[in-house]
Amino acid sequence: MKKPKFIFVTGGVASSLGKGVTIASIGALLEARDFTVTIQKLDPYLNIDPGTMSPYQHGEVYVTEDGAETDLDLGYYERFTSATLARENSVTTGQIYNSVIQRERRGEYLGRTVQVVPHVTNEIKNRILALKKNNPDIDFILVEIGGTVGDIESVPFLEAIRQFRLDQGAENCMYIHLTFIPTITEGGEIKTKPTQHSVKELLKHGIQPDILIGRTHSILEEEVKEKISLFCNVKKSRVISAPDIRHTIYELPRIYHDEKLDDEIIQYFGLQEKSPLFGSFSNPVLEKWDKVLRIHEKTEKIVKIAVVGKYIALHDAYRSLYEAIMHGGLANDAKVEIVKFSSEDITTGNVADMLSDFSGILVPGGFGSRGIQGKVTAIQYARENKIPYFGICLGMQTAVIEFARNVLGFSGAHSTEFDPESPYPVISLMDEQVDVSDKGGTMRLGAYPCKLKPGSIMEEEYRASQIVERHRHRFEFTNKYRTEFEKAGMIISGTSPDDSLVESVELSRKNHPWFVATQFHPEFKSRPLKPHPLFAGFIRAAIRYSQDNG
Repeated sequence: MKKPKFIFVTGGVASSLGKGVTIASIGALLEARDFTVTIQKLDPYLNIDPGTMSPYQHGEVYVTEDGAETDLDLGYYERFTSATLARENSVTTGQIYNSVIQRERRGEYLGRTVQVVPHVTNEIKNRILALKKNNPDIDFILVEIGGTVGDIESVPFLEAIRQFRLDQGAENCMYIHLTFIPTITEGGEIKTKPTQHSVKELLKHGIQPDILIGRTHSILEEEVKEKISLFCNVKKSRVISAPDIRHTIYELPRIYHDEKLDDEIIQYFGLQEKSPLFGSFSNPVLEKWDKVLRIHEKTEKIVKIAVVGKYIALHDAYRSLYEAIMHGGLANDAKVEIVKFSSEDITTGNVADMLSDFSGILVPGGFGSRGIQGKVTAIQYARENKIPYFGICLGMQTAVIEFARNVLGFSGAHSTEFDPESPYPVISLMDEQVDVSDKGGTMRLGAYPCKLKPGSIMEEEYRASQIVERHRHRFEFTNKYRTEFEKAGMIISGTSPDDSLVESVELSRKNHPWFVATQFHPEFKSRPLKPHPLFAGFIRAAIRYSQDNG
């Protein structure tokens, strides 16, 4: 078995510095050199996973192919690299302690006193090593330690990665520390003291960073790097700038490459170049990232999209969705201006004033009855005014409800999630969900196959007759109404292979330029270098609508 290299990324001074996009960018640069990577997140909270947490608390729940509900950072990892992540790539303190306690209950510790060291730390190390076991040919395993150095809940993870270097050898392990370097005066004076204190805090746990990355307003000057190098015991060439981005997070691989971060990593591990093209502008992977930047910076083609959702107040609540919409713009050499609307604010009286200026309307997923009527009203406006519409998960269910009420004339049509006594329960609970009481990890989760109707918009966009997409929901289209919907003009364009579940609906192009809604979440599989076909098609339709309606 190949011995992989391990890179651990910690954060200091402040939270939300961008460890996730930093470690994802490192993965992108290593892949550009033809190395293979996988990335793991170690989160210090006690929840088993974020599946039961409010989007306002933790942002979106990102779903992997194997159905794990994970931290949103795994979305960054997959968007920046070609890695397909799984349950093992997301680890929480809750999972660790749950496993240790279960082993203790089974008597596996043979009567010993169970302690943080070695039992909890060993469990953490085992979770990291599981990536090596399940990816025997991997070159790099990148591990992000959630939280901030100094947080009491992060201590077991720091102790585990300290031990890890002893176990695996210093030549196979690297510590990267991301810190905040503030500018606190009008003259732009940079202060390095917080970074010095953060490194000292890390040293208390026995970890000396090999590379320091400074989140700062602009590229660090050489004298600042020298000062940080001197007081933090890190080579000056390994003090890396992480300046504020100008347009998009996808600038980061190029920024870090220009700062020679990837060069320092390769030199540290004593590796030979795997890609002879790297180092020249002709590297095909970096050229793709540069094309992304050129579109963001130079294109004059702009399209306005309205997102009508429940969790609009927090951008991270729909992070993958917003990124996928931007990817759809990239596929059409266009920039997308996203305007967010809370569905609670939309009524029949104001919907035209709020949405008439947009070339596309998207309604995303969510849970609970709040704001449902606003979504239905927005969908009716998009359908009747032939504005390109894209519904996802709850956005499909509300599209079905709207069609039932306003086309089929089913007064009171609803989902049993919101109205158990509805006379027309066009959306209802799956049979296997009826007796489920636990909320975490019990929905239809992960990748499921879907067959597409020949001649449908779905088949046209995917250029395939069968696809696989990721799900996260409990309620489904009620099958007994399918015939009535189809007779009235709603096309069942995607179903499970056995035809038992409706996975997507659409309207004929004769009646609407582009009206597609899916029960699954296509945003989880969209990448800047490989935009999802449905988002590309949606934005293409929106551009066409904008041109036709000037």
